Amino acid sequence: MTEDVFKALADPTRRRILDELVERDGQTLFEICARLLTNHGLGSSRQAISQHLAVLESAGLVHSRREGRYKFHDLNTEPLECIVTRWLRPDARESNP
Repeated sequence: MTEDVFKALADPTRRRILDELVERDGQTLFEICARLLTNHGLGSSRQAISQHLAVLESAGLVHSRREGRYKFHDLNTEPLECIVTRWLRPDARESNP
């Protein structure tokens, strides 16, 4: 799982998506695309952003939920906390393999 997190974080567009979800959690694909264009000048297609979201979701950094016909994306920081625990808090390592 750690490899997936690093792969997801390696791309600058995915990091910007995470930045936008930190600013405002629970966004739709349309909202994320609009904020990336407005705040970062990224004019990627919805399909491209959707693929980035899929990578983030498979790494566990984003959770998606459906409400009616809308799909909302929420940030999940647990995978990052596992990395922090592994390297920045070695005393907790015994409980986390």
